[in-house]
Amino acid sequence: MKISTKGRYALRLMTDLAEHHQDGYVPIKVIAERQNISDKYLEQIISILSRAGYVRSIRGAGGGYMLAYPPENYTVGMILRLTEGSLAPVACLETDENLCERAENCPTLFIWEKLYAAINDVVDNITVADIVARKTNAGDFYNI
Repeated sequence: MKISTKGRYALRLMTDLAEHHQDGYVPIKVIAERQNISDKYLEQIISILSRAGYVRSIRGAGGGYMLAYPPENYTVGMILRLTEGSLAPVACLETDENLCERAENCPTLFIWEKLYAAINDVVDNITVADIVARKTNAGDFYNI
């Protein structure tokens, strides 16, 4: 499994909004400058986050984006699943029911199940608030 720039940038965008919540609505251009990411690419990502109800927006002068809920309400898993789709390491685990014809006799299935459980455990137990707290306490570290 490899997380794309879309997933990584979505986490950075959500973290930026959390860090600057006191500024009210933040224009995408400002976030793009702070994060050194193309504003056109961030517009695509913010559109996904907005449709999911993760962010609110206001158009016009003084407009921009802000988190719809407190940062502790968003897990890394929520954001990555929204932008990346399934986080399963193999195709047979992408749905609730394993439809692989070899599942019952697969000698490696237990490895992929354990890996998938570990991935979910990590991403579902770290929130945007945790990222902000770690950044605040550990200095600037934006290699998410």
